[in-house]
Amino acid sequence: MAETGGKKRKNSLPTIYDIAELAGVNPSTVSRALNNPGRINAVTEAKIKDAAKKLNYHVNPFARALPTGKTKMIACIVADITNPMFFDAVRGAEAQASDLGYTLVIAESQESSSLEAATVERIMPSVDGVVLVTSRLEDAEVKEIASRKPVVLMNRRIDGLADVVADISAGIEQAVRHLKELGHESVAYLSGPSTSWMSKHRWQLIFDSAVKQGLKVVEIGPNEPVVDGGKASVDLVLASGVSAVIAYNDLIAIGLMSGLAERGVSVPSQLSIIGFDDIFGSDLTTPALTTIKSPLESAGKLAVQALLADIEDHDAEQALETAKRLAGHLVMRASTAAKK
Repeated sequence: MAETGGKKRKNSLPTIYDIAELAGVNPSTVSRALNNPGRINAVTEAKIKDAAKKLNYHVNPFARALPTGKTKMIACIVADITNPMFFDAVRGAEAQASDLGYTLVIAESQESSSLEAATVERIMPSVDGVVLVTSRLEDAEVKEIASRKPVVLMNRRIDGLADVVADISAGIEQAVRHLKELGHESVAYLSGPSTSWMSKHRWQLIFDSAVKQGLKVVEIGPNEPVVDGGKASVDLVLASGVSAVIAYNDLIAIGLMSGLAERGVSVPSQLSIIGFDDIFGSDLTTPALTTIKSPLESAGKLAVQALLADIEDHDAEQALETAKRLAGHLVMRASTAAKK
């Protein structure tokens, strides 16, 4: 097959000129068929798509971006890809992006603000917008990114920027009331990273609820949001004298249970434990973990919906208003029991 400028090189990728030759149409017709479906005769469009399939042709998003300014790609940057908490959020984000004709690129920051900043810089030229999930960047850094490309935050709030944050106040109220009804008088909050907005947000809600319901409350942390972070907190938890713990996430809670088991401390008869997020496997621990579940998959979908509305100059308010109605709730299992 020939293409403009001479013979097609061996092993080179097929072009619209190759498709045009195979389908017997003009290259401009091929371009319209592939980039703006429905704008030409249906029979001709089908012939072109069949030729493209035979040639294993794929649209180059960067070439397409030249005339439109858009790559039809968006980024989702998460703090830790190994944390099961992100699975549902990413699944929801990817499903929504795919439904709307976009490709989702996933990257992680490994809980590092400097790595997150570097990742954003590398990926920005290739995408039309970014969803930042539990971002560890400073507010000013996020606003600077948002000045260049559309940004939606998930599990983080910054004045003036779009965000998707589930209302976890009801779930926390249920958890604290649950502990009070079991006879507990004191509770510790095992906080997450010092750079986590969500950790501070959860602590404030737990503090307010505990005070309102007459429980003593103390914060222990910061802690790494992983199993080892929970294990490392065992001494401080035991020294605090509390009878119940609410952890920043399920991984910390699971690590705490493991560390306590190694010390011969029984959960829940000696210490009740509640996690956050209801990750995969939280019901498989011994005992099964009581946790506060967040609608992460729905949050991921709405974050992408709002981002794409911004990218395509549509109104994002519907997605953001729907996000405000997302709510967490307590899932009661076996890691909590009456205080002895």
